[in-house]
Order: sequence, then C-alpha cells, then structure tokens
Amino acid sequence: MDAAAIKTVLHDAFEQGQHRLVERDRQLSERDDLILETLTFEIGGDRAVRGYLWRPAAAEGRLPAILYIHAHGNRYEVGAEELVAGRPAFDRPLAPDLARLGACVFGFDLPCFGSRAGVSESAAAKAALWRGRSLAGHMMGELAAGLDWLMARDDVDAARVGAYGLSMGATFAYWLGAVRADVAFVAHACCFADFSALVETGAHDLHGAYLTVPGLLTVASNGTIAGLISPRPQWVGLGADDPLTPPVARDRALDELTVAYQTTPDRLHVHVEAGLGHRESPAMRASLLAFITQAMGVGALGPVTG
Repeated sequence: MDAAAIKTVLHDAFEQGQHRLVERDRQLSERDDLILETLTFEIGGDRAVRGYLWRPAAAEGRLPAILYIHAHGNRYEVGAEELVAGRPAFDRPLAPDLARLGACVFGFDLPCFGSRAGVSESAAAKAALWRGRSLAGHMMGELAAGLDWLMARDDVDAARVGAYGLSMGATFAYWLGAVRADVAFVAHACCFADFSALVETGAHDLHGAYLTVPGLLTVASNGTIAGLISPRPQWVGLGADDPLTPPVARDRALDELTVAYQTTPDRLHVHVEAGLGHRESPAMRASLLAFITQAMGVGALGPVTG
C-alpha cells in the first residue's frame, strides 16, 4: 500500500473531520510570566470538557503553538491536568516550559480522562469496537478538532503548530502528524514501537485497550506511519529500559523511521537514553526543548543536544 492509500485508510480510521470542539467558557489567570487559560468545551455529547492553554504574558502577534496530548498512566483522574500539575513521569510540569519558549500550549481531556472520567476506558473501547470503530480513532478525531480550534485562534500562527505527547500522547502525536499535513512538527516520548513486534514479545498487553485499532497492522507499521511526517521535523525520546518499548520493537520502528528521513536526516532527532524506563529525564527534557526551539521556526534543523 503506497503512502497516499495509507493516509486515506488512516484518515477514516482516525475519524478525521468527524468531531468539533466548541468553546463554552474561558477563565484567565496570571502565573508569573505566563497566562493560563482554563477552558470549557462542548464536544459531541460531552458539554463540560476541560482544557488548558498556556501562553507568554508579554508576547504579541501570532505565536507558534503546540497541541499537547496528555498521557494515560492509569491515572484517569489526571488527563489535561498534566498541563498544570504534571505527573510522576515528569520531574516538573512540561507545558509551562514549552510556553516559555514563546508558544501557545494547548491540551484538553480526552474521553475517559479528567472531566470525562465517568465512563471507563474498558466500556468506551468495547462500545466503539461493537460499532465497528475504536476508542483510539474517536480520540484521534477529537484531537483533530482540537488542532482546528487551536489553529483558528487569532494569536496563533497556523503555519507553525506542532504536536507533542508522552506515552499515550506520544502515539497520538505521530499518528496525528501522519494524517494532518498541516502539523508543522512532531515530538513524542516514551511510546514508539512496532506493534507487530510487541505482539510477538507479549509486550502489547502492557498497553491499554484504548489503543486497539482493528486491522491497523494490515495497513502500516508505526515506523511507516511516523515516516509519513517526513520531511517535517520530528523528535523521538525513548528510555532504553522502558518495558512498553522493548528493544526489538523500538529498534524496528526506529529503523523504518530513519529510512523515511534518509534524504533529510537533519529533520529527525532521536534521543534514546540508557538506564531510563517509562519516564522523562532531565537530559531528555533538555533535548526536547532544544528541538522545539528550533522546530518552531519550521526551517531546516541542525544538531540537537541529547
């Protein structure tokens, strides 16, 4: 299957264009040199979906922006609160650091998390599968709607909007970048692996039911999907000892991704850290921030520390 055919299949499986995020309320507060917007949205049947947006207080004009996709971590109560309070996988909250680079940083609660934790992941995944869909596809459709909302803001430069996520958010970040050509750059941490290799090793059962997309392995591997982002800038952060991305699955995906960037190797940055599990490290944070700083210019990238 060629790239165009893969994108067509993924566009439908990921419910692109099938959801709409409608802003209902916005509250502003000053946090040192930043402004925090606490937002309420309506999406589908959920009328009180929580979201947050960080932006520099002193900035003027249209800014680059990042769609920040929250993690899973079996912490259904957290969701988008990760943008404010962080989570155990981070030494400190990441979203304010990203905003201090000069970006608007936006995220919202995906189904089953945060303000939407009243429906369990198991129930939502089963209901979607019985209807011939998937919970991951639904989440991806909502993320596309969130991207549209972010790009439509009058303080955002729609040509410089990227996506970031860790763990669950990582997979969704590169999937979104693959099907949305208007995502200018993608950064993802702690969840890049070949799914077939995960099944072969049994490590797939460490991942949540939400991630199951029927027939995905017959369409494309994750290395191929992430490769569809090329030649746009992409950063991959991984712990060498992360049980969710064992070496055979991690390396197979990275090998395929490297091939996709063989004509533009300066656009791909990979940080694999020895002795690190399923979490971010200070060195990984530094590498990510260096990448984001350059990628927000959406130009050719040189070496990134890390």
